[in-house]
Parts: sequence; C-alpha cells; structure tokens
Amino acid sequence: MQGRMQDWPLTVDRILDHAKAWHGGIEVVSRSVEGPIVRTTYAQIHDRAKRLSNALKALGVGKGDRVATLAWNTGRHVEAWYGIMGIGAVCHTLNPRLFPEQLCYIINHAEDKVLFTDLTFLPILLANRANMPTVKHFVVMTDREGMKGVDFPGALCFEDLVEQNSADCAWGGFEETLPAGLCYTSGTTGNPKGVLYTHRSNFLHTLVTMGRDVMGLSATDVVLPVVPMFHANAWGIAFSAPAVGAKLVMPGQKLDGASVHELLETEGVTFSAAVPTVWQMLLNHLRETKGKLTTLKRVVIGGSAVPEAIVRGFRDEFGVSVTHAWGMTETSPLGTLANPTRAIAMMSDEEQLRFTLKQGRPPVSVELKLVNDAGERLPHDGTTFGRLMVRGPFVVGEYFKGDGGEILDEEGYFDTGDVATIDEFGFMQITDRAKDVIKSGGEWISSIEIENIAMGHPKAALCAVIGAAHPKWDERPVLLVKLKEGQAATKEEFLQHLEGKIARWWTPDDVVFVDDIPLGATGKIDKKLIRQRMEGYVLPTARQAATA
Repeated sequence: MQGRMQDWPLTVDRILDHAKAWHGGIEVVSRSVEGPIVRTTYAQIHDRAKRLSNALKALGVGKGDRVATLAWNTGRHVEAWYGIMGIGAVCHTLNPRLFPEQLCYIINHAEDKVLFTDLTFLPILLANRANMPTVKHFVVMTDREGMKGVDFPGALCFEDLVEQNSADCAWGGFEETLPAGLCYTSGTTGNPKGVLYTHRSNFLHTLVTMGRDVMGLSATDVVLPVVPMFHANAWGIAFSAPAVGAKLVMPGQKLDGASVHELLETEGVTFSAAVPTVWQMLLNHLRETKGKLTTLKRVVIGGSAVPEAIVRGFRDEFGVSVTHAWGMTETSPLGTLANPTRAIAMMSDEEQLRFTLKQGRPPVSVELKLVNDAGERLPHDGTTFGRLMVRGPFVVGEYFKGDGGEILDEEGYFDTGDVATIDEFGFMQITDRAKDVIKSGGEWISSIEIENIAMGHPKAALCAVIGAAHPKWDERPVLLVKLKEGQAATKEEFLQHLEGKIARWWTPDDVVFVDDIPLGATGKIDKKLIRQRMEGYVLPTARQAATA
C-alpha cells in the first residue's frame, strides 16, 4: 500500500521560490568587491538568478554540468548559486586560499565548463588560464564599469548576462537525487577529494539546521555569514536564511575586525557564524576601540575548536551567546552543535561552560559512534578516546569519481579522521585529528585541549601543539606560541598557566616562541606545515634521555 500524501522532489530551487513568494521584500545587503554597500531583496535575487539560468543555458550548460564559483559572500554569489542549481547544473565552489596548482587540479578534476569569478581573483585566473582547458567561459561578477581593462578570451560580464536574458526560466522538474553542489576537501594529505551534494541532501540539511537546537534561525533574525560560501556551503546559511526569510548581510572580502563590526552595528545583525580566528580579530578590535555589540545575540563558531577565552570574552564582556559547532565538507557540513539540554541548562554558567567548549550533540538524522582501531564500538563515558564515525542522509557516501575507493564501514559510517570522546549527555568532544594525536607512552594526549588552554594566556595571539620524537615515550608535546605584538614571555610563564588545568603528564616538554603559526585554506592551524618547519628540532628532554 502506498501513502496518500503529495510527493514532490526536494530541490533547492524551491527554497528561493519560497523566499520570493513569502519574504520577497526582505533585504540582502552586500559589501561589494568594488567597495560600496549594495542592497537588494529576495525577490530581486530570484529574478536575477533566473536570468543567469537562461544565460547559462545559452552557453551550453545543462543538467549535471559543473559550473565553478570563485567568489566572496555577496548577493551576486547567491544569484549565481541558485541560477546554476535551478537548472540542474552543479555549483562547484572554489576556495581562493588554495595554491594555484591545487585550484587548477580541482577545476580540471571537476571538468568545470563555466567559472564565475570576482574581480579580486582575475590575476590568479589569468596567470593560470592555460592550465584550465575545460573552462570555456569566465563570468566576471561585476558591471560594465568594472569590466574596463578586462580583456581575455572567454570573459563575460555578469551584469550584461543579467540584463540580456529573460527571467522566464523553468526551475526544477528533475529528481531530488540530482547533484546540486560540489565542494572539495582541503587536501591536507594527497589530492583534494570532491564531495558531491544532492538537492535532497542540501534540502534536508537546510530543514535540520533551521531547528532551534541547531542554528535556530527565524524571520526575525538578521544573519551575517562571515564563514565563506566556499567553505562547506557557508555552513548551509545561503539556504537556511532565505528558507526562513531572515535578512541576509554579506561581508564580501573584508573580514577584519573593524569591517565585521561595522556591518554588525549598521545592519542590526542578530546572528553570525565564523571560524575562531575571525572572532578573535573582532574581540581584539572591540577591546582596542572600546566598541559595543548592540544587537548581536548569538554566534556559531566552528572550523576548529573554540578557545575558552573567546567564549568568555563574548559572554562576559558583550553578552553574546556562543554555540560551538562541528562538521566537515563530508557532512554538508553541520554534524553537531553544543546547544544545552534541559539538564545542562539548569547548571551554573561555569558548569555549562565545559559543555559549551565541546563540539556538542548531533541533531536528528545524524548518527555518531566511537570505535577503536579494530572497529569495535567504545563507550560514551566522556573519557574513552576513539575514532569518530558518522552517518546520515547528508553525509558523504562516496567521493566524486570514486576517489578514495570504499569510504564507509559495514554499517554505513564514514570515518571522520577525528579522535573524540562522547559523554553521558551525548556531547561529543574532538580531542585531535587522528594524524595529529600525540601518543606518549602508549597513551593519547589531546593537542587541541592544550592549545585552547594556552590561548587563554593574556600574551598569546595563537598557539599550536605538535608531537616531537622522544626515545623513551615515543612522542612528547611541544607548545608553539605566537605572542601578541609588543609582548615578551618565558617558557615558564606558559607552563605555569597550564598547571592544574591539564593532567601533569600532558605538560609540554618545551615551549617554542615563533613569529608565525600558519593557517590552512579553511582557517585551521596547518600542522603539516608546522611539522615541516620543525624538522630537525630535538626536545630538550630527548637530549637528556639520550645522554643518560
């Protein structure tokens, strides 16, 4: 027997259709690449996106074809997204922070036919044009004035395409399992791998993120996604904000503390999302200028573990609630959020803080488990470390073109590459990437936990912990510290700061002060590069053990 409910495909074009029909007058505000603030509405974005759809059809783009975007968070980028996906093509977001060689590899692997680009990235594209043979057209996201001086084969003006094409374009009408988006992993080991999202997976992810225990967006919110649209779909906000009819504020390329603060205040932002480094820059700016946050109520922080100092800064100095989140490209990306349960909400602020600093619990349809190296399940007792496995309807099942082979276990779980614990309240906490965990005397040490505590030192600008070889213990932790400008410190100061906050045997064997701690393409600390830079380094305790 079949059910008797209406059945229509969950395709993302319906999200913008809904925004136009019921929230058409709501603003989308952008700091344009050219400089000025640009104001539009969901209805106007809907109209212009359909015009772009017709333009893409005229360029020979059809279902399943990949169309790349190399762009900042702006209204034009949103228009390109929906214009691409609305006709069944695949929106492939490119991360401009990758090396040119990686960008070319990804573009060629995806076989992109058309590439939308902001003016900012034209020099990269021009220098590497010969290495992108599949790309036939480059749509420059500007107007005719901005196109002055832009003269290379295949270059088209974004605004010309909008003006020259009709908004009469049929969207949807295809299966919900059709691919909608393509995003590549950061490729810290080997070549980047593509994650091919479907319309269904993006739609379900949108519905889940709208829940109060997840992002909890509503039509009363003003949302500033500082997290880029090329970083795992801006954590889904480019779908969830129009789905609920929230005002959307797009920051463009200016992500410094002063620029972010200006938008927060002038546009009345109530909700924002970004990686920890952005929020640290904002806090530094606010403290230096004695600034205020008059409308901001909630921020979501993900991408890497949030230091306690940032949570306390927002909470105690500005009255802003911080929600810690975890996810990855392979999970669309949100996997867990640290919103409290009823039992946790009844605790004191200080007791709640230890849960806020965890990555949190999964929403409905996301399932987690911990396993050991033999694949055996481990208990959720808050202390047992294990490999974090995840499954769900918006979790990757296979990489694009089958790269990496079989990536799921016999129960359909994906190995995240993270080492974690899960406590009795269901709160998951990442203790390390599997490749970064420090193994000392047969036990594991969490580099992330040491880093976050060290970041609370008033002189620290950025901290990283890696393992260094030791003749007796296999590995021992080393703390690298980049000091705030104008500061001086000693090894003993930082070791004293850690004392009593971590197990004694976790205490780093050395503290090394450095001029720079490199960040990867998604704003995370690049430990692979740090280890390369530290090649040849020998622990003081290792030298002592060798001569004993």
